Amino acid sequence: MPIGIVSDEDFESELNRISVPKKVVPSPVLNPEIVEMDRPGRKEGDVNVPESLRKIIGEEALLNGRQSALGLAKMFDISPASVSAYANGATSTASYNSPNTALVSHINKSRARAIKKASRTLNGALTAITQEKLDYTDAKDLSVIAKNMSGIIKDLEPEKVTNPTDGPTAPQFVIFAPQFRSENSFEVIHVQE
Repeated sequence: MPIGIVSDEDFESELNRISVPKKVVPSPVLNPEIVEMDRPGRKEGDVNVPESLRKIIGEEALLNGRQSALGLAKMFDISPASVSAYANGATSTASYNSPNTALVSHINKSRARAIKKASRTLNGALTAITQEKLDYTDAKDLSVIAKNMSGIIKDLEPEKVTNPTDGPTAPQFVIFAPQFRSENSFEVIHVQE
C-alpha cells in the first residue's frame, strides 16, 4: 500500500491484514489489598544533601567566601540558610547550635591546610627579605606579600572565645561568709560526773 491519504475503509482493511488477532486470556482473580501510603515529607534518617556536598560547600565558604559558596549551592538548589549552617559545621538551620562533628572536622582540616600554606608563603617572603635587598633594592613588594599572608592566617584562625571578666589583669576574689548557727542547732550530750 503506498503512503498517502487513504479512506477509513482502506486503513481498517490494511490494519486487519497486518495485525494478528490476539487470544483473550482471562486474568487470574486477584485479592485486593489496602496499602498504606507513605506520608509526604522527609523520612526518618533521610538526608537530602549528601555529606560530601555539605563538606564542599562549608569548605568553599571558608576559603573563598560566602558569595562563592552561595553560587555553588545555587547550582544544587540549596538555600542560603543551609549554606550558613554548613559553613558553621551544622547540617541544617535547626542544628545550628549543635554542629556535626564530621563536618566541623573537615572544615577545620581545610582551615589548617590553608593556614599551613599561607605560613609557608609568609616564611618564604620573610626569608627573601635580606639585609642586602633592604640596603640596595626596594623590598616593598616582599613586605606586602608578608603582610597579606599574615592577614590570611589571622582571618583563617578560629576565633578565640574570651570572656570579658577573664583576662590577665582581671583580679579574682573569693569571699567566704560563714553562716552563724544558733545554740539550739548543736547536739546536746548529757554527761554525768
